[in-house]
Amino acid sequence: MNKPLLTFFSVLVIMACPMNAATAAPPEACAAANLIYPKIADLKFVPRGPVANDMAELERRMKPYTGITNPGADASTLNGKVMAGYQGWFAHPDDGAGIGYFHYGAEKGFRPGFSTIEMWPDMSEMDADEKYPTLFRLKDGSVANVFSSYNPKTVARHFRWMADYGLDGVFVQRFGTRIIKPRDYDFTNGVLDHCRAAANQFGRTWTVMYDVSGLKEGEMEKYVIADWKRLVDLMKVREDRMYQRHEGKPVLAIWGLGLGNKDPQRGGIGESVALLNFLKNDPVYGGNSIVLGIPLAYRTPGLRDASSDPRWAEVYAMADVLSPWTIGRYKSPKEYDKVRKDFQVGDVAQSRAAGQDYLPVIFPGFSWQNLMGTRGKKEPQPAIARLRGEFFRHQAVGARKLRTKMVYVAMFDEMDEATSIFKVTDDSPVGPNSFLGCEGLPSDYYLRLCGELSRELKTPEQNTNNRWIRRRQ
Repeated sequence: MNKPLLTFFSVLVIMACPMNAATAAPPEACAAANLIYPKIADLKFVPRGPVANDMAELERRMKPYTGITNPGADASTLNGKVMAGYQGWFAHPDDGAGIGYFHYGAEKGFRPGFSTIEMWPDMSEMDADEKYPTLFRLKDGSVANVFSSYNPKTVARHFRWMADYGLDGVFVQRFGTRIIKPRDYDFTNGVLDHCRAAANQFGRTWTVMYDVSGLKEGEMEKYVIADWKRLVDLMKVREDRMYQRHEGKPVLAIWGLGLGNKDPQRGGIGESVALLNFLKNDPVYGGNSIVLGIPLAYRTPGLRDASSDPRWAEVYAMADVLSPWTIGRYKSPKEYDKVRKDFQVGDVAQSRAAGQDYLPVIFPGFSWQNLMGTRGKKEPQPAIARLRGEFFRHQAVGARKLRTKMVYVAMFDEMDEATSIFKVTDDSPVGPNSFLGCEGLPSDYYLRLCGELSRELKTPEQNTNNRWIRRRQ
């Protein structure tokens, strides 16, 4: 090869071969990161302490970021970006937050036979103060450790991985149901604090994504608008140098509007219009570039996951960026091709005609056997097979064929439903639970693919004839 930069296909081939994977040279992004960014060991992390018990204490903790900012991803535009969703919702009884296990288990704890995660995190790079013991055991009898999203060092390590492999940034998930009670709210703020600091330290962009899917009627105004005011006034998020912007405006994402007919909690049309009017037009808190996470079939009321009410079109028209949700909407490369043909091609054409950008969502696979097992339900494992990376790669190729400027990867750290692209392990606990692993691939496999896709998006002039796509077919 004349160029040191590995192509998307060559990364796939090299890393799919275990013999070559161990000796394969890291991407250019890794070498650059070693020169630019601090080592985790050189950073100082201050434990945040137990979560707040009241709103006054919570608000006292909401402060602007005052640390260093290192260069990296361009925060001025979503164009050329591969952005991942960052859940940041994992907690452990020993992490200092004081909320016990969260998203590892349910009300019955986290123990063999009772787990809500489907993949086990790769803890091999974690320091001792990032490892939290569990009742699970590995094949050699040793304790199986997990991490906590409340630990700032671990969040920093995640963002260091993003910098190492070239993942541009994240949508930090902010669940509407978790900004109501002070303890939940402060945990959510703590994770956002960690993400913001790490994004600045490792030159990654970040923005807020509200998930409003669990809110009841009237709660979007009561909680989401109130929270956004705090983020702007107290944390000064829009003044952060690494906060993602697009077309000259701060990006703010809202996920869950217009999804289906079965859940009356997902906000009414009038309430949604009022929320978006505020976020777009308010003289103090508006002026944002709005990304909407919406149904796959949003253009056809009543079809598949879309609400039957045609008035949702008014809501979708208010978006600057449309991002139809695709997780679970297809289960194989062949089914994806049909969805791309039947939905996404028309979506892109219509959104462009309306002056809107289009953010396709791709994911590595899906499974929730353990999670649903805690609810007494049986599910296959996996529900959507990863096919040793082929399922994800096929969608990445399809996204490039759509000639979109940006891609959303769901998710970075979602172990509950096995959509995570961060480092997981094949060396998972033994016992009554079954955990999906890397299928023999290196644990950083999907991070490398995301970085390669990001580099492809940043050089569209080199792909005008889809040359790289043809090489992979």
